[in-house]
Amino acid sequence: MKLISWNVNGIRACVNKGFLDYFQKMDADLFCIQETKCQKGQIELELEGYYQYWNDAERKGYSGTAIFTKQKPVSVSYGLGDLFEDREGRVITLEFQDYFMVTVYTPNAKRDLSRLEERLVWEDQFLNYLQALDSKKPVIVCGDLNVAHQEIDLKNAKTNVGNSGFTDEERSKMTTLLSAGFVDSFRHLYPDRTDVYSWWSYMNKVRERNIGWRIDYFLVSERVSPYIKEAEIHCNVLGSDHCPIQLEMDFQSYLTSFSQK
Repeated sequence: MKLISWNVNGIRACVNKGFLDYFQKMDADLFCIQETKCQKGQIELELEGYYQYWNDAERKGYSGTAIFTKQKPVSVSYGLGDLFEDREGRVITLEFQDYFMVTVYTPNAKRDLSRLEERLVWEDQFLNYLQALDSKKPVIVCGDLNVAHQEIDLKNAKTNVGNSGFTDEERSKMTTLLSAGFVDSFRHLYPDRTDVYSWWSYMNKVRERNIGWRIDYFLVSERVSPYIKEAEIHCNVLGSDHCPIQLEMDFQSYLTSFSQK
């Protein structure tokens, strides 16, 4: 099973920069995008063979998520239910027979950290939401989590301590999430790999010099982590200030193993 996640930073702009070529090339079973920055009717994507699910923000040109899937889900939900009012289109959950697929665009604390407290509340409620799902069946979570978890996950760690996306509070929430039974697929396979990032500032030559942050993730329920086949970051794919990330799962082996217990 192949899955792709990409913060496209505006799907309409990304389409003009080669999104559809990349989409067709990947031929993913599930393709999740964040920061769509559009409302219903502003774009129509012809994606033959895929069901499309969109969660738009009320505010125009802001936030938003979408999932494109070859397999029709059992059910679809938007936001975090009663846990947190999602007026910004930040979460979509697809329920399949054997697992949940969640895509998320985590709120940014903002450069001046004016949204940090709200962000921390979000983190607690998002964790509660994932744990409730995980109690029923395995969960795969992907998206822009807006945090570099460890120093290895960004180029200039020491000079960024305390900055949005690398505050002690945000990093601690990520640690709590991973300690609650979820696995960072990339670090699961590559615990020591350096200089691999998924986001770069638009400042002059930053991406060319690879001064980046790894803030986009695929997380999976701990019990299915042995079935992670590959986790990749497609650093050379342009079209956004983020690049796509990929997860490959041998889910069939998990199901076979589970049925034999």
